Amino acid sequence: MSDSAGTATLVVELVTDELPPKALKALGDAFAGAIERGLAERHFLEPASAAAAYATPRRLAIAIGAVRAVAPDEEITEKLLPVKVARDASGAVSQAFAKKLAAMGRPHLATASLDAASGSDRIFTQSDGKADYVYLKSLAKGGSLQVALQAALEDAIERLPIPKVMAYAGAGGYFNDVRFVRPAHRLVALHGDAVVPITALGLDAGRTTLGHRFLSRGEIAIASADAWAPTLEAEGKVMPSFAARRAAIVAGLDGSANGATVIAPEALLDEVTALVEMPQVYAGGFDAAFLDVPQECLILTMQQNQKYFALAGDDGRLVNRFLVVANIAPADPAAIVEGNERVLRARLADAKFFYDQDRRDPLATRVGRLASVVYHNRLGSQMDRVERVRAIAATVARTIGADARLADRAALLAKADLVTDMVGEFPELQGTMGRYYALADGEAPEVADAIAAHYAPRFAGDALPATGVAQAVALADKLESLAGLFGIGQAPTGDKDPFGLRRAALGIIRIVVERELAAPIGPLVDAAFASFRGVPAVQDASVDVLAFLNERLRGYLREQGYTATQVAAVVDRMPGDYWLVPAQLAAIRAFEKLPEAPALAAANKRIANILRKSGIELVYGGAVQPLALNHSLLTPGAEKHLAGTFAEIATDVDSRCRAGDWTGALVALAATRPAVDAFFDDVMVMADDPAVRANRLELLRFVAATMNRVADIGKLAQ
Repeated sequence: MSDSAGTATLVVELVTDELPPKALKALGDAFAGAIERGLAERHFLEPASAAAAYATPRRLAIAIGAVRAVAPDEEITEKLLPVKVARDASGAVSQAFAKKLAAMGRPHLATASLDAASGSDRIFTQSDGKADYVYLKSLAKGGSLQVALQAALEDAIERLPIPKVMAYAGAGGYFNDVRFVRPAHRLVALHGDAVVPITALGLDAGRTTLGHRFLSRGEIAIASADAWAPTLEAEGKVMPSFAARRAAIVAGLDGSANGATVIAPEALLDEVTALVEMPQVYAGGFDAAFLDVPQECLILTMQQNQKYFALAGDDGRLVNRFLVVANIAPADPAAIVEGNERVLRARLADAKFFYDQDRRDPLATRVGRLASVVYHNRLGSQMDRVERVRAIAATVARTIGADARLADRAALLAKADLVTDMVGEFPELQGTMGRYYALADGEAPEVADAIAAHYAPRFAGDALPATGVAQAVALADKLESLAGLFGIGQAPTGDKDPFGLRRAALGIIRIVVERELAAPIGPLVDAAFASFRGVPAVQDASVDVLAFLNERLRGYLREQGYTATQVAAVVDRMPGDYWLVPAQLAAIRAFEKLPEAPALAAANKRIANILRKSGIELVYGGAVQPLALNHSLLTPGAEKHLAGTFAEIATDVDSRCRAGDWTGALVALAATRPAVDAFFDDVMVMADDPAVRANRLELLRFVAATMNRVADIGKLAQ
């Protein structure tokens, strides 16, 4: 119902054929969001207006409270002409200005003063900062809800994230004259109890909707916008809220689990919610003999093929029961349960057949078949790739102290499950099935675990390989991808990354940093490119790969909460020892809290600029090169004091850095501030005498190298 101020609840509903389930939630949010934004931008929403998005398998809708029937009048200001154009040579209103006002329907505002008012209209002069202009301030009448909603709905439909558009014949139209995600059959638009006469997709808005395909009584007339949701649920047997349906499904699953744990991935919950309008949860069972098949296979069979929810016991192992979410509620659900059990039995039998067939041949005998599997048309087969990963894995294993023999064996077998029946059916199980088959073949547990873990991390927050052998193979696999694809010019561009190289780079960073592996990244990248010798298409792009890794490192560290300047102080030096970076950043944070930090950072930046202009290249990190001074050229006082201070402290800083005491090294530098300040107050670096100037530049080189032993603290200067 509308109130005395002309506000009421607004409902817009588009009834369609079954919408794509994996896209439904996004479609519903986008549809509602665009309409709400469109009305808000046109000033039809009260401050108290609240919107709710709705999405079911056959509808997209939005309900908004306190929507105005007419937008409020709006005061607008228009910039017309420069004053010097609006006046003629005598200072009177110019003919050009009079014509402009006449064209705008306001000839009565043309006065000699260029400052007049009539009703809600007023002209005045004001500077825009560069020149004086004549402005018109007027009151624009508020538009109607019909016009605003029509525009907002058209915009919402145009901007929907539709996975694939269908072309179909509209109501009374011609073949393929309407294009939308699915054919639309009803458009409901109610403001209070009145229909808003808008159109979309060849449909005229009304108050008649459709309910559940099987449980509803047919067409349903909606009395008012406020009655839409309760009427749809009571008479149409449709729970229109996506969130409410999802919550009902979760509650139903928990209530039917009988103490077991429901394996309910978020994506599966969303997809099932998008498949039903009035969810009902039923429990079924299957032969316990199927539990001999790896549970990952059973879970995927249930989830992907049937959209069922698997159940696990207290020990985390599957039990031979499952839950199904149906869209109907018969008096006796036995037929539903039996039908789903029968279908699942056939699916699980297929999985068991694949598993039994795969185990007939040892995993090692499948490696040769990889020669017929193309990896990339310019990089060879999967067998070629296996040999490269083996070579890189051996280098990585030796670097991190892992068993190179086991790493080589794991790298040899890591891709063999790609040619098994189970992985052919469920590609998501690559690596996982390789581990099962390797254990069945009697391979070392470290080898089997590495086969499963070498793809990790697969996504943000994924667990990292736990053992040295697994880490070696995982790093080798990702390094090979980066080297090969960068080497043939397939680096990611913009937002395009078809080969997942950003994910591979981040995986390398996470493994090295979070597992604290003492593995300098430069030699590992060199080893990756060395494995491609004999592949003419691959050019050495190690510099590009290192830059790419450092950019991913920069983003990774920012996500850990470090500031841009803190990250720049470490990463701009192109560090190769990634595992040391977190400790160095912690030292930077501690250093920034010292009162001496700003002055030393500013001095360091000044020194770097002086040296750079003098053609002296700064070398960051590593032991500081000895100070090569002619002490006889040092002037007494500030210069000698600075030389003595840094000659003494450099040894301490160097020893602390070798011990990994990065914080202690930076804190020790705080004591040098008085000497640094005094030097710049009293000493002219660029002396006229070339020998003195060169000596002072050498002193500043030594000072900068010592100060930047941990990080480029000049980056911290404001």
